[in-house]
Amino acid sequence: MKKFTAALAAVATVAFGTVSYAQELTVGVSWSNFQEERWKTDEAAIKGALDAAGAKYVSADAQSSASKQLSDVESLIAQGVNAIIILAQDSAAIGPAVQAAADEGIPVVGYDRLIEDPRAFYLTFDNVEVGRMQARAVLAAQPKGNYVMIKGSPTDPNADFLRGGQQEVIQAAVDAGDIKIVAEAYTDGWLPANAQRNMEQILTAQDNKVDAVVASNDGTAGGVVAALTAQGMDGIPVSGQDGDHAALNRVALGTQTVSVWKDARELGKAAGEIAVALAGGAAMADVANAQSWTSPAGTDMTAVFLAPVPVTKDNLSAVVDAGWIAKDKLCQGVSGGPAPCN
Repeated sequence: MKKFTAALAAVATVAFGTVSYAQELTVGVSWSNFQEERWKTDEAAIKGALDAAGAKYVSADAQSSASKQLSDVESLIAQGVNAIIILAQDSAAIGPAVQAAADEGIPVVGYDRLIEDPRAFYLTFDNVEVGRMQARAVLAAQPKGNYVMIKGSPTDPNADFLRGGQQEVIQAAVDAGDIKIVAEAYTDGWLPANAQRNMEQILTAQDNKVDAVVASNDGTAGGVVAALTAQGMDGIPVSGQDGDHAALNRVALGTQTVSVWKDARELGKAAGEIAVALAGGAAMADVANAQSWTSPAGTDMTAVFLAPVPVTKDNLSAVVDAGWIAKDKLCQGVSGGPAPCN
C-alpha cells in the first residue's frame, strides 16, 4: 500500500504540474454497468482524484449494452471531454469508440478491462495473479475432488486472464488425478443471476457431486453460493474477487473461502490522475509505474498493474483496519467466527 501511495504521488507530479491547466479539464467516464456495487467505490475515488486536480467529472452508464456504450462515448466526446476512462462492456466492440476519441485527439484509459488497442492506456490489477490467488485458496481448502470453474463474461478478456491463472495453480493436481474439473461455464455479463443458473444446471447434471467452485468474482460467487445453499451445500470452498461487502461477510460466515481484494479506491484514484496526466499532454510512457506489455493477442500496450490481496478467514481484520468495511457489516450474522468476528 505504501509503495503504491508513493507511485501515485509520482503520477500526481506528472498530472498536476499546473493546477490552473487541470482546472480547464473535463474527464469523461463510460461505465459498462454502474449497477454493480464496486463501481460506486471506483467512481468516488475517480471523482476525488479529479477534484484534487480541479478537473471536472462527467459520466455515462451503458447499462450492459455494448451499442449504448458506443453512443455514450460519442456523447462524451460531443461534451468536449479532454480524456475518457472506459470500462468496456465488450472489449471487441469498443474499437470504434477508441477510434472516435483518437480522431479528436482525446486520450483513452482502458479501465480494469483490456481494450486491445495501443492507443488505450491499460490500468488494472494483475488479473492472472488474481486467478492464481483464487485457485490457491480453494486448493488449500480442498486439495482433492470435483471442481467447477465459473468464469466471467465471454466478452471480457479478464475472464480468460483469470482462468489462465487458476489453471496454472491446479494443473499439477489435475495431472495427478487429485482434481477433476467436472464443469465450467462463462457468465454472461458477470451477472450473479446467470452464475446461479449455471451452477444450478451443473449441480443437476453432476447429481450434486461437487467439492469446490472456483468462481471468478464476488458477484458470480454470490450466485454460486445461492445455488449451493438451495441444495444444502453451502460451506464448500468458493472463490471470488473484488472485496464486495456481501462477499466479505460470506467469508466471515464460512460460505466463501476467499475474496481477492482489489482496492477500488487505489484503482479509481490512479485512473483519475492518469487521465489528467494524459489530457495534459503527458506521454503514456511517462506515467509513473507505466510498463510496456504485450497482450495475449500480440498487441503492444502501455499499462500499469496494481497488486491484489487475497482475503480469507485468516486476515479478515485487514479490510476493517483499512476502512474498507465496517466491522458490524463484516460480521453481520456471525457468531464465534474468525477475527474480528469472534
